[in-house]
Formats: sequence, C-alpha cells, structure tokens
Amino acid sequence: RGDTMNSMLRKAAGAAAIVLSVALVAGCGSAPSSTSSNTKSIRVGTSPGPYSELFKKGAAPVLQKEGYTIKYTSFSDLQTADVALNEGSVDLNVDQHTAYINAFNKNKGGDLVPLQAIPTVPAGLYSQRHKSLKDVASGDLVAISQDPSNESRGLRLLEKIGWIALKPDADPVTVTPNDIATNPKNLQIKPMDSATIPRSLGDLDYAVIPGSVSYSSKVDPKLQLAQEKLKDEYLLQVTVKKANKDAAWAKDVVKAYKSKEFLDYLGKNNTNNYWFVPESLKQ
Repeated sequence: RGDTMNSMLRKAAGAAAIVLSVALVAGCGSAPSSTSSNTKSIRVGTSPGPYSELFKKGAAPVLQKEGYTIKYTSFSDLQTADVALNEGSVDLNVDQHTAYINAFNKNKGGDLVPLQAIPTVPAGLYSQRHKSLKDVASGDLVAISQDPSNESRGLRLLEKIGWIALKPDADPVTVTPNDIATNPKNLQIKPMDSATIPRSLGDLDYAVIPGSVSYSSKVDPKLQLAQEKLKDEYLLQVTVKKANKDAAWAKDVVKAYKSKEFLDYLGKNNTNNYWFVPESLKQ
C-alpha cells in the first residue's frame, strides 16, 4: 500500500507541474499582447497656450484615424510638464522651442530632444492707442516681457523696427535693457510679467507680447503693428525623451503634422498669417 500511495503522489505532483508549466507559458504569451497595445497609446503633456490646443484639434484627429489613443495630462506650467516628460510619465509635449529645451537640459539634467518644428505664433508689437509705427513719439511707454527669453526677443523686435539699437557685441539670445546702445526717442521700456501685458494695453503706448500670450489672452490681431522674425531656436517643437526619438509613434506624430489634413485645418484657422508655418512642414 505504501508503494501504491507513493505512486499516486508522484502522479499528482507530475500533473501539478504540467498545470503550472502551462500556466507559465500562457502568462508569458499574454505579455507581448499587452505591451503591443500600449504602443498605440500616446501620453501628451499639455500646457496653457495655443500649441497644445493645435495638437488636440489638428494633429490628434490624424493620429486617431491611424488607431492611436491619445491620453492628456494637463500641467500649469512648462517646467513641470518637462519634468514629467523627462521622468517618463508622459511621452511628448508641443509647447517649447529649442532654446527652452537646451536650457532645461542644462539646468535640470534633462534628456529631451526636438523632433519637428511646428506652427508657431511669433511675438508681436501691439497698441490700442496708436494705429501706426510712425506715431511713435518721444518718451512713449513700451512694455516688453520680463522673463529672459522673451525680454531679449522683445528688444530685438524694437531694434528690427528701428526704435533702438543694441550693442554690437551683445549676445542676441540674452540681451537686456542694459544692452541698449541708442534710444533716439527716449522710449520708456518697461519689462513686465507677460500675462499682465494684455490687460495693461490701454495704459501703454506699445507692447511686445509673446505669441502664446496674445493667443490665450485673445488680443485682437488687428492691433498688431509689427511681428518678430522667428529665429530657428524659437520655433516650437514636438519634444520627446532622446530614447523615444526613433519610436514608431514618434515618427507618426511628425507625419501627422505634415499631413494634408493637418495643413488644411491650419490653413482654415490662420487669419492674417497669425501662425508662422516652418518650411519643413510644407515639404
């Protein structure tokens, strides 16, 4: 009876081993299916402003037709969004230019890369009080943004229209009011928080407003008297972690921005050439 009992135990153990083996094989076989489905999901970090909105209305529908699921996470500011992107909790964002990416990587130890320049709203000079640049008078009050990136852009726009001249040896990316060489009209150039400038237009003679701020604040485009010439480093970019730059989904996002459907949508929503469209999207 002891031999019989041992035989029965061996058979039971063998059967259990077979069941366990089958379960393990089945479990291994299901993992790729789950991972594969995840490749058709793109997690987008959004920030206040026109660029996330353009992605949602213009690029996302193209990707969704290709079978992608788009998941959005909203951030109150770009730096927080970049931290999330760098840590891998989102896959991409579309709210920054190359100069900002480089600064983030340097200051925060990031590993972010630009994939494709996208439509960008340039900074513009606006006025509620004056109808022309020729109306500028001695002592006029001109506001520019106080954050370093947009401050330099505002000063270069004032130089472009001939109101000031900057020191020849000044770094164009980091110029401040201290780098003004000549100011023939003795303009009062006032750095301000970007978000407050649109609300203050009635108290200013002129103001340089960043594109994203003029868009989100719904400043009347007809009040714009001049527009900056965008340098390549200030074109907005599809941005991802370096490890994802060659991923199939990342390439499909670029294709979506270059698609006829996206460009048609943009063309219908580009009153007065409000959006600057990079040549690389037109090819």
